[in-house]
Amino acid sequence: MQNPYFITFEIIAYALSALCFVHAFKNGTGNVLRLLAGILFGLLLELATIRQLNAYEYGIFPVMVLDVPLCIGVSWGSILYSAMEFSDASTLLYFLRPALDGLLALNIDLAMDTIAIRLGMWDWGQGLEFQYFGVPYANFWAWFWVISSFSFGYRLLARRKDRLAAWLSPMLALLAGLAWVLATNWFISFKIPFEYHGLVVLLLLAGALGMILACRPRFYQLSAPLLVFWIPFISHLYFLVAGLVSGVILEPPFLLGVSLFMFIVALVLHRPSIETILVKFKSS
Repeated sequence: MQNPYFITFEIIAYALSALCFVHAFKNGTGNVLRLLAGILFGLLLELATIRQLNAYEYGIFPVMVLDVPLCIGVSWGSILYSAMEFSDASTLLYFLRPALDGLLALNIDLAMDTIAIRLGMWDWGQGLEFQYFGVPYANFWAWFWVISSFSFGYRLLARRKDRLAAWLSPMLALLAGLAWVLATNWFISFKIPFEYHGLVVLLLLAGALGMILACRPRFYQLSAPLLVFWIPFISHLYFLVAGLVSGVILEPPFLLGVSLFMFIVALVLHRPSIETILVKFKSS
């Protein structure tokens, strides 16, 4: 019998991807190709990373691509797409937006990963007391580079509003993203002493956050689709509810605090989307 948490997660992943596809189809070939490239990128980076590092393995989901659940690649694509739509609606400097995209993804992962491993969705093989409650610090390094490298690769040509850029930007994002993710995986795993992993990750993320805050960006300065809210909102809500129903979010209770804090951060960031949804609800 399939694990109900796996099935629910998979359904949610495909539903959120469908939301992204609807928006992409309405906004041109470049958007569709970017979303498809993000999904393919997600699958390929997982397949490659598992073989490069042999550091984790997935549980058995209903739909698998070799040893990686299809819904994981789909989720990477949705997170990439929504984060980039959000940052493109901000005043942040164009080539700093990939750093913001990476931090937006980490907002989800900091609440998700510890719950997911306790539900058996994937296993780092180090026990639940290892580093960040069972999750290696290097995982957060990887999440940042996965998102920001794809985003940066895409943006190299995406400013050009022609057919060539529409077709080449997704390909460049996929290739640049894979190359950079594998390189950074190798660097932190084989070149940085293990005892310094936490410090290196902290410096990276603090540096990225400090750089963005120094620019004092304003968000929602351009129209942003509601999916930029729904992707993080539903992701946070699912793992919060699944953690509470299963009880694993209280092992230890600190995980509940982190989950709620990250959820609140997402709600604050997306307040304009929430206001739009409430207005539509009241007028219906």
